[in-house]
Amino acid sequence: MKDLIYYGVGEKMTRRFAAIVVGSQSLVVFFGALVAFAIAKAKDDSSHTAYLVVGCVLALLCIVAAGAMRRPWGVTLGWAIQIATLAATFIVPMMFFVGLVFGALWITALVQGAKMDRLTREFSGAAQ
Repeated sequence: MKDLIYYGVGEKMTRRFAAIVVGSQSLVVFFGALVAFAIAKAKDDSSHTAYLVVGCVLALLCIVAAGAMRRPWGVTLGWAIQIATLAATFIVPMMFFVGLVFGALWITALVQGAKMDRLTREFSGAAQ
């Protein structure tokens, strides 16, 4: 876990893997927002529109985070998205599993991306 980054800019493969995870997560979060909207509307809950808006904003933040991995705040935004996805459990209980899966993918992307970057540096240094 020493390769895990919490903030800052990762190297090439770390950025790519992390962007793939949060980019894919945007689709699942959007569909989760649609589910929350439909369930709330079926129950005549007056906050059904808020569920859709918040879910769409979170999905858009996922896309922004995917594009922001080169910025110092990109990884931090990715962590915030993972926490927000888990918090969506209070609205749609199945989002707990989505949060766990994408949280695990996020950590894997950061750890394995850093490992690949380190191995690439070592290989490039040995090749010269």
